[in-house]
Amino acid sequence: MYKYLTGIDVIDRKGGVNPGTNILVLSPSFCGGEMVASYLAMPRKKEYMIVIATETQSEDLIDFFSDKGFDTDYIGIIDAITRTSFSTIEDAHKIKYVGSPSDLTGMDIKFSQLTEEIMKGDFTDDPDQLFPTPIRYCIISLTSMLMFRKIDIIYQFLHVVTSKLRKLGSIGVFLLNNESFDQKSLAIVKQLMNIVVELRSSEEGNQIRLQGTMGLSVNWTTFSFEDEKLIISP
Repeated sequence: MYKYLTGIDVIDRKGGVNPGTNILVLSPSFCGGEMVASYLAMPRKKEYMIVIATETQSEDLIDFFSDKGFDTDYIGIIDAITRTSFSTIEDAHKIKYVGSPSDLTGMDIKFSQLTEEIMKGDFTDDPDQLFPTPIRYCIISLTSMLMFRKIDIIYQFLHVVTSKLRKLGSIGVFLLNNESFDQKSLAIVKQLMNIVVELRSSEEGNQIRLQGTMGLSVNWTTFSFEDEKLIISP
């Protein structure tokens, strides 16, 4: 069975995560949540990444990924921001646009389009594409979506998305600002997740905690980034 490496040593020592795994990154502002989610979803060799961007325009996101060493040839973006300012902008080969972070139907349609292009081999010129093709799906972030839509609607959307990811043999990474919502809303989202990565700011710096299936448990400890890996202090 194909497994996805995460860049987190405690997970990758066991071979990575299985297809169908969903990872929730809970992070307050300015704790590195966008960076952590991006690194978890970064495509490794022969993998692809589809991002729903609800807070950052696709052009800026591509620049960010390029700066961090991501292979952007293998990244597709569903941009939910740009059309709020430029309503006539048209889809490009690897960037699709929806009207706003509340357009869940549009996101689903664009996700299907990008996925089909990847699976058919039309997304890149790679002659040795893996099959089934490994895809990492990432929402940066759920926070903006929950500002526009009720939690039960977002739950239904995520339920559909995670079901599709299981069938595709893909994984999902979902970023959420845990300071913006009550515990009930967070608990509803967590129901669909296999791994929860929590971040917080402390006197020692930004800290991380991991909880998940197969006995995964790491208590609060500091972290950093090095060579495309998330380094968790012992």
